[in-house]
Amino acid sequence: HTPSESDGFPCDYYPDPARPAIANASFYDHHYPNVCAGFSTQKYWGAGDVNEALATCWYHDHRVEFTAQNVYKGLAGFYLLYNEWDTGDETTGYRLPGVRDPDDFYAPVQYDIPLYLNDKVFDPASGYCYFDLFNTDGIVGDKFMVNGKIQPYLEVEPRRYRFRILNGGASRMYQIFLTDKAANPRIPVWLIANDGNLMPTPKKMNNVALSMAERRDIVIDFAPWAGKTLYFENRLRQTDGRGSDENIGESGSLYPPGQGNFLLQFRVKSGAVEDNSVNFETNPGWTFYAMPPREAPRVVRTLRFERGNGEWQINGKFFPPHCDVVRFRVQQGAPEEWRLVNDSGGWMHPVHIHFEEFQTIRRNGTLVKSGNAEYCRKDVSWLGHNETTRVYIRFRDFDGRYPIHCHNLVHEAHA
Repeated sequence: HTPSESDGFPCDYYPDPARPAIANASFYDHHYPNVCAGFSTQKYWGAGDVNEALATCWYHDHRVEFTAQNVYKGLAGFYLLYNEWDTGDETTGYRLPGVRDPDDFYAPVQYDIPLYLNDKVFDPASGYCYFDLFNTDGIVGDKFMVNGKIQPYLEVEPRRYRFRILNGGASRMYQIFLTDKAANPRIPVWLIANDGNLMPTPKKMNNVALSMAERRDIVIDFAPWAGKTLYFENRLRQTDGRGSDENIGESGSLYPPGQGNFLLQFRVKSGAVEDNSVNFETNPGWTFYAMPPREAPRVVRTLRFERGNGEWQINGKFFPPHCDVVRFRVQQGAPEEWRLVNDSGGWMHPVHIHFEEFQTIRRNGTLVKSGNAEYCRKDVSWLGHNETTRVYIRFRDFDGRYPIHCHNLVHEAHA
């Protein structure tokens, strides 16, 4: 929950004549309060509402018209947050997988592993990473990378792990299955968080799907697979940067098992190992934060994500090149309903709203109910072909300017 001046606004240049305070500076310090939303209200004064807590965040370069190529080249990283409930210590709080180094607070937490997914194109002649500046649809690579390695392996103990999966790529979407490449193409995992927000309850899934900038925290129990080899396989069909060939769940959206893109190999060790994390199988009523309450919206807005004059528009308008146009203003603290509409034909748009999380009320007219994987707070709304979502949102605590944009970074870079 970040103030505007530290949000990485697309036109905060150095020097910036429009911002006299930094006109002669070559840098300035960003301030991340790391407090929950609502901290300026009397009810949650100071610390904010713990039900608004975030865990798996990330950061990236955000310069207008250059975001896509800069993130594609690697200017991005994880930003993980813990608190008294999500502690990074599996013996306390929610008891999610994690063992801290008692001698080094900054050491990576064991069994709690961020996985940064992106795909790239390499020139076979020179070996250089390739980016097409003139492709306005989106770029998909033929090399699949996890944490900077092409299709790597990870040795794991036969116990539970927490994986924080981020789609940090430019235009590729994923539907990931855990498989042994044999008789078990849909090994279950537990989905515990969306876009950095713990869900009210963990949900058992046989795959996880995520568009660009979305995060999924999952828990995998490798104990039944001691001595075996498992894989993350992306089976979502996508032939170009416009989006997946079909919407999730539609006929023809998936490659058959074993014919997808293998992203990561897990080599599971043998032998018993200590595991103090919660077992969701034997604790079916396990819960995390509650959903914050919703109020009647003060206003309803419609944002249409569409294509016009060869580039990308919201409500028929391009992004202004100097960020000096305010499209609309919201009243601080007032609840709003936004209708996010994709009527751009064959393209998909993961819509990212800066600053505040939202709750998805309906998708294509269908109410999002408790137990749905989308029933939580989020900051990206994946709009498939001709889809519409209705989201509840309110902006609290800070004022200032914030952007909304498609996180197909090529679409963002083209207005």
